[in-house]
Order: sequence, then C-alpha cells, then structure tokens
Amino acid sequence: MAEPHENTHRRSGASSEQLIAEAEAEPTEGWDFSWLDGRATEERPSWGYARRVVSRLADVGSVLDIQTGGGEVFSEALGEHAVPGMVCATEGWHPNVELARRRLARIGAVVVEARDDGPLPFVSRVFELVTSRHPTVVVWAEIARVLQPNGTYLSQQVASGSNRELTDFMMDPQPVSRMRSPEQALSEAEAAGLAVVDLRHESLEVEFFDVGAVVYFLRKVPWTVPGFSVEAYRDRLVAMDDFIRKNGVFRSHAERMLIEARRR
Repeated sequence: MAEPHENTHRRSGASSEQLIAEAEAEPTEGWDFSWLDGRATEERPSWGYARRVVSRLADVGSVLDIQTGGGEVFSEALGEHAVPGMVCATEGWHPNVELARRRLARIGAVVVEARDDGPLPFVSRVFELVTSRHPTVVVWAEIARVLQPNGTYLSQQVASGSNRELTDFMMDPQPVSRMRSPEQALSEAEAAGLAVVDLRHESLEVEFFDVGAVVYFLRKVPWTVPGFSVEAYRDRLVAMDDFIRKNGVFRSHAERMLIEARRR
C-alpha cells in the first residue's frame, strides 16, 4: 500500500454501496496491493526485507522462495542482482502459481505448486538460502531439511495480533493467539535445529480511507476476518463506512517480525 494522498473516492461522493461493489468486483490474485494506492497506507518495517534478500543473494548459488504469491517480491529482489544457479519457488494457491510462473520465467526460476502446510517437494540439503515473505504457515522441520549446512532462512512474517483493531471492529473483540509471536517462532526454529541469528518485531500503522479499501483488503488478506464476505458482514461494513466518513480514516496496526536463522 502506498503513501497517503488525497482520496478521490471520498471526494467524488461515492456511496457506500458503490465503494463496496467496486472492491468486491476487483480481482485479488497475486500479492500486488497497488489497487489500494490513495485508498489505504501501511508503514514499512525499518529492516527492509527486500534489500536483505538482495544482499544474501550475492553469496549463494541456490535459493528457494516459499509461498511466493505471484512472485512479486521475489522477482523484484532477483531483478536487482545476478541470479543464483538454481532458483525455485513454491506457491499453494493455483491462480498465484500461474502468475508466479509467468513473472519468474524470465530468470529461469522453477515454480512448484505445493501446499503451504505440507512437505517441500525438494531433496534434503539442497538450498543455501530459503526466503519467505508473509507465509501463512511455517513448517520449520521442512525448512531445516532442505537447507544446506550453514544455509540461511530469511523471512518477514505477520505476527500475532496483526490488524486486531480491524478484526475487532468487524467481529467484536477477539482473543489474540500467541502462536505467531516472536517467542514462538524462536522456540520452533530452535526445535527444528536452526540457530536464530536475528529476530525483530515492529508494530506499523495502517490507514484505510474508504470502506472499499477495507473490503478489498479483507478479501485479499482473509485471515484478518476468517470467513469474510460482503454479504456476511454488510452491516459492519456500513458501520465502517459511517466511521470513516465521520473521522476521515480508520487506523489499525500491522504486526511484523523478521527472523533470520541458520542450519546447524
């Protein structure tokens, strides 16, 4: 999501029904959020995940990107550096698999369709670097298995309680699980035989400037409100529209963590 600027949708006087219908009709394949430009913003973590991936690529001959989405972030990183000899990616949602294959074909990457929570379809100890941005689930044992000795896992992840203000507005207050906390990630990584060398957490402001942006975001990031659909949550969306028109913005906070680990 881009930096804020004047919101043309609110200025045009579009009704809540028009904004909701527009967002509901928009395709959500891939991991590109440019549709939200001018309608929502999100602060970026200070650590610069993509830059870190680029810096790690300089020293490796094999890399795997897990749950690559449409290959957007991985492709950007690869485009800034000489491509390693073996480049692979996995993705679990079929429409994204085709997007990733088209996007990554230019550098000869092999994109394999694989379940997010299943085994990785590669032999053991084959990759020097494994990356993953915002994985839905982390199978630590599989990551450790496919890494070469002294190989590196680098990942930016959604941490516990991300966008809880938005979740609570739509669903009423919900308990926050600690299963995606930095402490849990550290414990699971070490249990899989990885040595964690960097672990960081930041809370980042998110702003929504119209209800259409909320609809699009919840369709694209469905775990924020499990089971979300416009019909099921229409009353809450109308309330959200009222809130934004009165206050100019709805603010939430994205929880992010960076973890870097090496195979012992």
